[in-house]
Amino acid sequence: MSKVLVVDTNRQPLDPVHPGRARQLLTQGKAAVLRAVPFTLILKTACPEAQPQPLRLKLDPGSKTTGLVLLNDATGEVVFAAELQHRSQAIKSALVERRASRRFRRQRQTRYRQPRWRNRRRAAGWLSPSRESRLANIQTWVRRLRQFAPVAALALELLQFDPSRIEQAVCSGEEYQPGTLAGSEIRAYLLEKWQHTCAFCGVRHLPLRITPIQLSASSGTTQVENLTLVCGACQGARGTQDLPVFLATRPDLLKRLLAVARVPCKDIPAVNVMRRVLYERLQSSGLPLECGSGGRTAWNSTTRQLPKTPWLDAANVGASTPAVLLFKQVRVLQIKATGHGSRQMCSQLAYGFPVGHHLPREQGKPVRGHRQRQKRYFGFQTGDMVRIVIPVGRSKYAGTYVTRITVRANGNFKFRLAGGQYVACKYGYCQMIQRSDGYQYTSRTESLSNSGMPVVLIESLCQHQSR
Repeated sequence: MSKVLVVDTNRQPLDPVHPGRARQLLTQGKAAVLRAVPFTLILKTACPEAQPQPLRLKLDPGSKTTGLVLLNDATGEVVFAAELQHRSQAIKSALVERRASRRFRRQRQTRYRQPRWRNRRRAAGWLSPSRESRLANIQTWVRRLRQFAPVAALALELLQFDPSRIEQAVCSGEEYQPGTLAGSEIRAYLLEKWQHTCAFCGVRHLPLRITPIQLSASSGTTQVENLTLVCGACQGARGTQDLPVFLATRPDLLKRLLAVARVPCKDIPAVNVMRRVLYERLQSSGLPLECGSGGRTAWNSTTRQLPKTPWLDAANVGASTPAVLLFKQVRVLQIKATGHGSRQMCSQLAYGFPVGHHLPREQGKPVRGHRQRQKRYFGFQTGDMVRIVIPVGRSKYAGTYVTRITVRANGNFKFRLAGGQYVACKYGYCQMIQRSDGYQYTSRTESLSNSGMPVVLIESLCQHQSR
């Protein structure tokens, strides 16, 4: 079970406590809520002689989702688990849209802006905005967890796969079988390249087998470019048939499969570059830093018979992983990076014209489509996490809600129901829980059945009042 983070009155991290003990501290008035996410208590007394057990913060960076786990190496207990969803694709789409809008304006010569890409120089170590966003998200949460938990060491999955082990795996003679981890490195690479799906039928969440695209009887090699992943049913149906014969009735699938096989996995090198930079930045923290590869992580998960999830992959990073991991009924925090909004002050139409550009400006009122510079109204701003209590009789949506709000200058805020419908409420019904920090949060409780498959229950965030 996930524990509650605790700090003393001097903000020194202490040992995390059981949720029942945290409830007692709040009831007895010995502690207050410091932060809602991650849920952290602050004691009203100092504990200078406290010696908390050291924890290891383990990271599994990914292109879309990063797993974070606080693990007690001595007991194998998972104290905190989270999955951080990045917004790199949204950043790339926004940059492409902005570039297209500016080029369209230059072509029609309505608002010409000199292109400046030729007179700009990139500094050493420059990364694209999407990669820099991933790094900023991970560094933010590393800093937060170090602030509220006694983190004494770090563990990072440095590579999705180890290129040297992939090269060794295709050697001959005495080097033909370099060990158990060599096959794990190749499998990690193929799983990322083929998106954890069968190349023939597209099935997911089934055991996949490595098979050559061109069989050895047809002069096929054991190079990684000639390997793919298929399920047991498709492998049995193909047998010893050549791929063009087996997929003769599905030429589109054959064409797509061969095209994917020829193209190397671009996502893995990009993430590997990002992990290298993250490794250099984490080294500056001064904490011991352990590194591992994706093949080692997959091998640890397989030997412990654990399913593949981002947070469990993070728990299995490195050689220091305990033989037994204790994570019964752990609450996995789902973190989604949303950013802090846009600096664009004027909304645009599909062709790049400002919204309402043809309307005359009224006295004292901005043109429709132009945003206000003021962000906060009545003490709230868009994205704040609040508790909304609508009295009975004031609205047909009477009740209590814990959600994020969209502010308005007239005081009638908006929030979204579970079904997607937007509802208006007065600002007086809102009570602050946590300020907007660029992330959205939900929680998920996971337990493992006897078969080793996860049982997932989506739950709403606990309603706690911030300090």
